[in-house]
Amino acid sequence: MLAIEQLSLARQLDLVFKELDEELGGMSSGTVFVQIRNNVVGKFGIRHNPLPGRGGNFDSGEEGLNGIQRASFRALALESLKLKQRWTHGEIQYDFSLRQGMLTVDATLESNYNMANLLIRQPREGQRGAANPSCG
Repeated sequence: MLAIEQLSLARQLDLVFKELDEELGGMSSGTVFVQIRNNVVGKFGIRHNPLPGRGGNFDSGEEGLNGIQRASFRALALESLKLKQRWTHGEIQYDFSLRQGMLTVDATLESNYNMANLLIRQPREGQRGAANPSCG
């Protein structure tokens, strides 16, 4: 069996959208999130408000995304990976909504860094002979 680490991030994202396809078919708005660590998708899912309220009443809203809209959403998500630069850890969020039959998608790419990892990669100043480097 193929390990997830062996798949490109684009292929992993494609698998995410295939897994969420049926669920997206029942939603007209929400946020798809994908958490990434070492360029590997970990946790992913959808955040949404299934019963939006206006004026004291619940609005059932529009139908969910149709097959063409879901395919377009997946293509936009894959295209957004081209904007990911140099980072390997973070989260991508895709806010989507269906209004009057038109799909809108906004992507937010969040890079995360870890100071401990940065310090491991950087050589220490005065590492030779000085046990306690002074701050001066």
